[in-house]
Amino acid sequence: MCLGIPGKVVEIRDDGPLRMARVDFGGVRKEACLAYVPEVQLGDYVIVHVGFAISQLDEEEALKTIELLRAIDAEGVAMELGSMGGEPAAEGSAAPPSGAPPGAASGAA
Repeated sequence: MCLGIPGKVVEIRDDGPLRMARVDFGGVRKEACLAYVPEVQLGDYVIVHVGFAISQLDEEEALKTIELLRAIDAEGVAMELGSMGGEPAAEGSAAPPSGAPPGAASGAA
């Protein structure tokens, strides 16, 4: 599956054959090529896929999408933690060694 992520254009450079931008993704800044969206200006929001800004979107839609992605991420983490299942280990009991089959005891001779 491919995923395009919305980000805010915080810097634009026209110093080479391709127009490039630095795009902010909630604190992480990455380079993106603006060849497919030549009308983009500083402060605009774009969808970036594999280093290319592939479309422009308005701020309201960008912020809604960013919030949705954060909610999905938070739910994914909660689901992952929940999928570990089982009861917490009792005090003093040893957990099975990494890679051991479920139910294996550690240190058994």
